Amino acid sequence: MKKTLSTLLALGSLAVLGACASSTPYGPTAEGNGYGFSEQQIESNRYRVTFRGNSLTSREQVENYLLYRAAELTLMNGYDYFTMVKDDTEKSTSYRSIGGPDYAYYGRGRPFPYYGYGFGWGPSDFDVRETTRYSAIAYILLGKGTKPNDPASYNAAEVQQNLRPTVVLQPR
Repeated sequence: MKKTLSTLLALGSLAVLGACASSTPYGPTAEGNGYGFSEQQIESNRYRVTFRGNSLTSREQVENYLLYRAAELTLMNGYDYFTMVKDDTEKSTSYRSIGGPDYAYYGRGRPFPYYGYGFGWGPSDFDVRETTRYSAIAYILLGKGTKPNDPASYNAAEVQQNLRPTVVLQPR
């Protein structure tokens, strides 16, 4: 019984850690972390749509989720297609050092600033972790009827159908 309980606790811990180490699921922006989609209606048929991904979310996935949200908004509002009036994907890269300066002792038992002789002085090895996050934004114009012959226009039903297999929903 004791072994089973410890095994269950270990598996539960792994599941929690695994959930933390995953890309941003498709869903509204979560409070606290700011990842997910959001939109703002600008006019009756015009929206600003954004999707922010965490460091495990690829650029392609962020852009797909943005398109998927644009298609959802279009269909929810009774329209057939949307035109991307303006869109952009931003890349944000940050660096963090792990480890850092290791100030050596000088002389026997004398920490800096008491200088001795025979010991090196300076930073030791450290690692740098690079973190990249993508955010996509688009201004979309919703339309009814036949989609215009414009490369920036998308049939909302087709976008939703084609991207649905790639969408990982937020757990409820």
